[in-house]
Amino acid sequence: MVGPSRPSFVLFGSSIVQLSFSNGGWGAILSDIYARKADIITRGYYGWNSRRAVKILDQVFPKNDANQPSLVIVYFGGNDSMGPHPSGLGPHVPLQEYVENMRKIAVHLQNLSKEIRLIFLSCPPVNEVKISENQSPYLSELVRTNELCRLYSEACIDLCQELNINVIDLWTAIQKRDDWMNSCFTDGIHLSEEGSKVVVEEILKVLKEADWKPSLHWKSMPTEFSEDSPYDLVVSDGTKTVNASEWTFHRQIQWD
Repeated sequence: MVGPSRPSFVLFGSSIVQLSFSNGGWGAILSDIYARKADIITRGYYGWNSRRAVKILDQVFPKNDANQPSLVIVYFGGNDSMGPHPSGLGPHVPLQEYVENMRKIAVHLQNLSKEIRLIFLSCPPVNEVKISENQSPYLSELVRTNELCRLYSEACIDLCQELNINVIDLWTAIQKRDDWMNSCFTDGIHLSEEGSKVVVEEILKVLKEADWKPSLHWKSMPTEFSEDSPYDLVVSDGTKTVNASEWTFHRQIQWD
């Protein structure tokens, strides 16, 4: 454990979370945006579905832990939405069970603390052609369609509206981008840097608009050790120093 203590944002989900620090991923972007403001922590599990997630809730989010996260961003659904395998093996979870699993996740997290905030991400679309082209000979056929993704996305959104939880409709948001099928994915399923930018944009929009006290939007949060110092960079005339604590010019995108 290191100090000072900061708010923690936990990203909980399947491969879209596990890979969120790869290839300009959305977790890495959030970590940069929230530098010196909040710690971005990943609990991502490649290939997992909601059925596996509910089994480890108490281990990932212990109820009696003194330090609970300020925000949890949850994503499951892509693997659940895959077509069932004839053997009964594989990640497929029937739609109604998926909804109930997501409900269990939401209730568990809400019971951790009255201050905890939640954002759920719905199932994003897929590029079916690219999935087919990248099919591994070592795996059985991946039955992943955009229509199945839509059904699971809508089910997640409906549940969140019922529970009054903030939800991001990734299925719709990603498809608003030009050439989304090629630009937003690395393999037809997992997010490219461009796809991750969509996720970050939508998350920041929720955080800015949410009526939460305290606000978790990055511009409203204090920056750690941001006081002026004689050890900062000196201006050209040598009369004073410049505080660099809030500088963001290094970012290609100036996030709102």
